[in-house]
Amino acid sequence: MFQEGLRDVPSALSDDGTPTVCLGPDHPGSDDHDYGRRRNAVLAAALAHRPGDPAPEVEYAPDDHECWRVIRRELGIRHRTYACAAMNEAGEALRLPYDHAPQLREVSRRLGELTGFGFAPAAGIVPVEDFYGTLADGTFQATQFIRHSSMPLFSPEPDMVHEVVGHGTALADARFAELYRLVGRTVRRLATKEAVNAVSRFFWFTMEYGVVQERGEMMAFGASLLSSYGELGEFRGVEIRPMDAREMVTVDYAYDRYQPTLFHARSLTHFEDFVGDFCQNVSDESVGRLTAAGAGART
Repeated sequence: MFQEGLRDVPSALSDDGTPTVCLGPDHPGSDDHDYGRRRNAVLAAALAHRPGDPAPEVEYAPDDHECWRVIRRELGIRHRTYACAAMNEAGEALRLPYDHAPQLREVSRRLGELTGFGFAPAAGIVPVEDFYGTLADGTFQATQFIRHSSMPLFSPEPDMVHEVVGHGTALADARFAELYRLVGRTVRRLATKEAVNAVSRFFWFTMEYGVVQERGEMMAFGASLLSSYGELGEFRGVEIRPMDAREMVTVDYAYDRYQPTLFHARSLTHFEDFVGDFCQNVSDESVGRLTAAGAGART
């Protein structure tokens, strides 16, 4: 079973000043010293990266490549059944390999050709204003490590599979790439933490977990769904409501289990209009009214 936990693993400096990823005792790679060493190397490379430079090359081990092959094969099968047509077309255009884990700079180069977007390496938790703000510049801050090979269909944190297969696929579609930029521009004009958090929650239920009605079926386009083997097979069984911004910014959501509530658009054109309307109208002043209205609708 795959669960996209979205729990960032903390890091620290060791006694000699070396950046170290802190894998807890329940992490699949906690007792694998080689895996820990590779994670530390990825962390150090991200910390040393200079904005504007290509993402650093990562030395993936044979286990990493095998893990990627398993995930890529299984997700590819499920995308044909559960992903919307636009995401399958974008995936074909992105041309992610099946036989090896790609370098972030390779995928970034291809995205640049398709939509002008690119990946930049993230060393860990990125401040929310910074993460969303850089979307306005066509930059998505992404992790570069791969989950532990002992559990290829599970990750306790967002890894390169989530970033590349999930968000990378969406960013290969020009319409979605522009919506990501629009979210970034929206966050940059907001001043209050409350307003930025409202946009973040909106992003969660649209870009991460969005669903569209297509050919009489509910089809996935959200990045967390596209990168989750297990949730792709089960999302149609949860409560799926029509998209409603007031509910999206107030409804409870889960980081560590499958989402109990999703929201669907009637079409991708409806989705574009919906996101555009929200981004145009959300403001520091309106967020309080929006959240109060959403909370009131649930009582």
